[in-house]
Amino acid sequence: MKRYAICGVSGRALGMFVKPITTTFSQTCEIVGLLDRDTKRFELFQTRFPEYSSVKTYGETDFDRMVDETKPDVIIVAGRDDSHAKYIIAALERNLDVITEKPMVTTGEDCRRVLDAERASMGKVTVTFNYRYSPIHTKIKEIIKDGKIGRVTSIDLNWYIDTHHGSSYFKRWNRLRELSGGLSIHKSTHHFDLVNWWIDQKPVEVFAYGALNYYGQNGELNPKKEDGRHCETCNYTEDCAYYSRWNSRKEQLQVPDDHLGSLEAEGNKYSYTDYRPDQCIYDSEINIEDTYSATVKYNGGALLSYSVNFSLPYEGYRLAINGTKGRLETVEYHARGRIPFPTPIQTIDYFPLFGSKETIHVVHREGGHGGGDPLLLEDLFLGENHRRPYKILSGAIDGAYSVATGEAVWKSVKEHRPITIDEVLNQKEYASSGGEELF
Repeated sequence: MKRYAICGVSGRALGMFVKPITTTFSQTCEIVGLLDRDTKRFELFQTRFPEYSSVKTYGETDFDRMVDETKPDVIIVAGRDDSHAKYIIAALERNLDVITEKPMVTTGEDCRRVLDAERASMGKVTVTFNYRYSPIHTKIKEIIKDGKIGRVTSIDLNWYIDTHHGSSYFKRWNRLRELSGGLSIHKSTHHFDLVNWWIDQKPVEVFAYGALNYYGQNGELNPKKEDGRHCETCNYTEDCAYYSRWNSRKEQLQVPDDHLGSLEAEGNKYSYTDYRPDQCIYDSEINIEDTYSATVKYNGGALLSYSVNFSLPYEGYRLAINGTKGRLETVEYHARGRIPFPTPIQTIDYFPLFGSKETIHVVHREGGHGGGDPLLLEDLFLGENHRRPYKILSGAIDGAYSVATGEAVWKSVKEHRPITIDEVLNQKEYASSGGEELF
């Protein structure tokens, strides 16, 4: 029986890790400890999982005591992004394996600290990049690996976040760079990791533009420049297009959000301490961007043209991957609530450089993130499926490259210059002092 302790009892932790461990994988896994700064999160855990109410709980500074008393084999890190580094490093210093939610950390400096700690530890880090496991995404990996498009030369990836999902980041702690690293890290690490994994190349330099176009005090649709409002009590909701789009006048029709701080559990409403998921999207404290356009250069010669927008009428992405022998194209739409048009089943179009187009269908699976979550969980809790002809579970180096790319994006936006990944990770300085370079 493998023993797990969880640092950060978030909605993500409860849904993605606690529920599977206590149901699907209960014969081989058990939860022995919970750590969080807010005791109300423990109350919610005990209400949702009453048969596990005896699991020991600990405050945010009690990591060593938790490990000494519960003797876990693995630490799961799923709290607020800025808390990841300290618990990952603390676990590695105790020679424990770590499973961490993305992003692994929020800065290049913390990436280096984690990599140093892992190098000196018997433990290892796994980053839960579930997008890799979507059937469409694994098929793209297989096509590239089989050489059907030849050597990858360029990638076009345009990601679209709808007005519900996009605005949710600006209602919560994500809107502060010091807590999330900004959306080029909190969200775009998913996208950068996918590209890194698909093409099997490492990013080396980034140039980007970005802006806060929709949210913050200067948002064009702001009904009133006034800080401190909350959706639940705001007097201007009928004049707020973002609120009105997802809520009726007589009842809330908001699509459920995994990250909500108020959760219904057996008729009781649990509101977390000092946490509101309905802060005004137009507050002046918001210090991150909602729009990016970036170019990334890779060590194998590939070039990525990437954009992401956090306030669009629908959600999904458009992808094209070009190579010396052909091209791949695919489009994904996320159907959410009252999406105003039908969405097709996603396929992949393959265009050989000389020949006829081929449309590739995949078997779509049930489960979150395009059917990827169940497959990821099997690898996490049953061991990686080694029948695959490629590695799919992400490690600390994968996590570091995705975070470093995201930090390079916003630094390039801020400083109006290209930013190298070496610079973000202090790679050359580290190598000159006797350390081993990542590549």
